[in-house]
Amino acid sequence: MTRQPNVAATFAARLGFAARGLVYLLVGWFALDAARLGSAPADNQEAMGSLLDKPLGHILVAAIAVGLAGYALWRLSEAVLDPERRGSEPKALVERIGFGWSALVHAFLAVYAGRLALHFTRPETNPSEERARSWSGWLLDQPGGEWWLGLAGLLLIAGAGAQAWKAYRGSFVRELAGDVPLPRYVCLAGQIGYAARAVVFLLIGWFLVHAAFEASPDQAGGIGQALRTLREQPQGPLLLAVVAVGLMLFGVYSLVEARFRRIRVGK
Repeated sequence: MTRQPNVAATFAARLGFAARGLVYLLVGWFALDAARLGSAPADNQEAMGSLLDKPLGHILVAAIAVGLAGYALWRLSEAVLDPERRGSEPKALVERIGFGWSALVHAFLAVYAGRLALHFTRPETNPSEERARSWSGWLLDQPGGEWWLGLAGLLLIAGAGAQAWKAYRGSFVRELAGDVPLPRYVCLAGQIGYAARAVVFLLIGWFLVHAAFEASPDQAGGIGQALRTLREQPQGPLLLAVVAVGLMLFGVYSLVEARFRRIRVGK
């Protein structure tokens, strides 16, 4: 018997890709502005907060919250129910753990966006930095905390490698549905976007490894810190601008996925 798609769950996942795309477009735009003007780059939470002053901003942030929640649930389904039948081989388990981590991150972002939309919290400056240092400090206070924090950093660095591999291979386009091949520039946008994500993931992972080595949560950082670090390098504004464009292209590709991604839910 042919499995019928869960229409509501599929729609929630597609809305999630659209929400993720909008957030990356905003983060990339602010980073490009920072490269040009020397202002502070924004992380994903600051980017969502920037919408509140716009017309219908609270409604848009509420829609993003719903979308991110749907994306988190879909990733959780991939981690637990394995609808794509990846199996339980070591490589598949690593992928499913990654899906679980993605579900956790996007669930947190969904809650944050919901609190913004409902006026339960106010927009903050560099909120990801404070939270990264807070949970890193908590982890360092646990038995073997330096090892656990270092492992988290190494996993993020491994995730950066996976993003770079996707960028190199371009095989992610096979996840798009449809019999008519999409234009080559769609794949190119995704490749550049995944490469930019790899750079950001690599830096965040390095921050965590450094924090573990120094046993200092102040060394931890998030997306905003990663973008600021790029700007501080030789030719930093150029580097930041390149990564900013890449993040915006990843946002564009996420919007393409919202329409064309092959979505499987449930068992």
